[in-house]
Amino acid sequence: MSTARPDPASWRTMITRPKRGVPEGLWRRCPGCQQTVFRKEADRRLGVCPECDYHWYVSARERIAQVLDEGTFEEWYADMEPTDPLGFVDKRPYAEKLKEEQEKTGLKDAAVVGTGMIRARRVVFGVTDSSFIMGSMGSVVGEKLTRAVEQATEQHLPLIIVSGSGGGARMHEGALSLMQMAKVSAALARFDSAGGLFISVLTNPTMGGVAASFASLGDLIFAEPKALIGFAGPRTIKATIRIELPKGFQTSEFLLEHGFIDRIVQRRNLKSELARAIDYCEKH
Repeated sequence: MSTARPDPASWRTMITRPKRGVPEGLWRRCPGCQQTVFRKEADRRLGVCPECDYHWYVSARERIAQVLDEGTFEEWYADMEPTDPLGFVDKRPYAEKLKEEQEKTGLKDAAVVGTGMIRARRVVFGVTDSSFIMGSMGSVVGEKLTRAVEQATEQHLPLIIVSGSGGGARMHEGALSLMQMAKVSAALARFDSAGGLFISVLTNPTMGGVAASFASLGDLIFAEPKALIGFAGPRTIKATIRIELPKGFQTSEFLLEHGFIDRIVQRRNLKSELARAIDYCEKH
């Protein structure tokens, strides 16, 4: 029998060797059911929880990839950037906040517009992104959307806008921001008079001045499941009127029941539903 003692150095190495952890970014926690979800599975389902069907945030670029045919998107007005007309300062200067948001998101502002194909149907497409100052409507967002509507009018193309805006008019730009609600709405009125088709897609959240203007003006209004949609938030309304709000107030399901939207569409079905709606409306 061997009487050799183990090398103390080898034991020391085993004790001090770092434990192997789970690789970062492998899992995501669902904001709806709080379950831990395998990221690849969530991505395969286009950012939808396999446990509770919660549709979580996806970026403007991801929306474009999900809805438009691959390689068909042509972005318009990509170099349009916001300014700081009021020299606005709250906790820090607005100009500084803009730079930070641009670096964080890779966007110049909260809207991306252009043209592309949906199942080989040419459309004008716009999307707002809640990651950029909550998708609030500043002067650049309003200008981009207005020009997109005008392009759809001139080119006689269907218009699709996917709204993901948790903020309304952007207070940092004052009245210049507030007037964008009327400007985009007026462009949509001219588009409607010219016989254009506008399909508005509401996602979580669509609130404030966005919900109170262009997002509510679609000839057809689709919404993702369980999206929060409204002007003021439910907590603000409850605190103001001091009564208990109905169950599910300001959700897609509540608004469908009360006739505010036309259809709730799962994210995986949105592309097909848009193509079907375009075909139906063009034939009628």
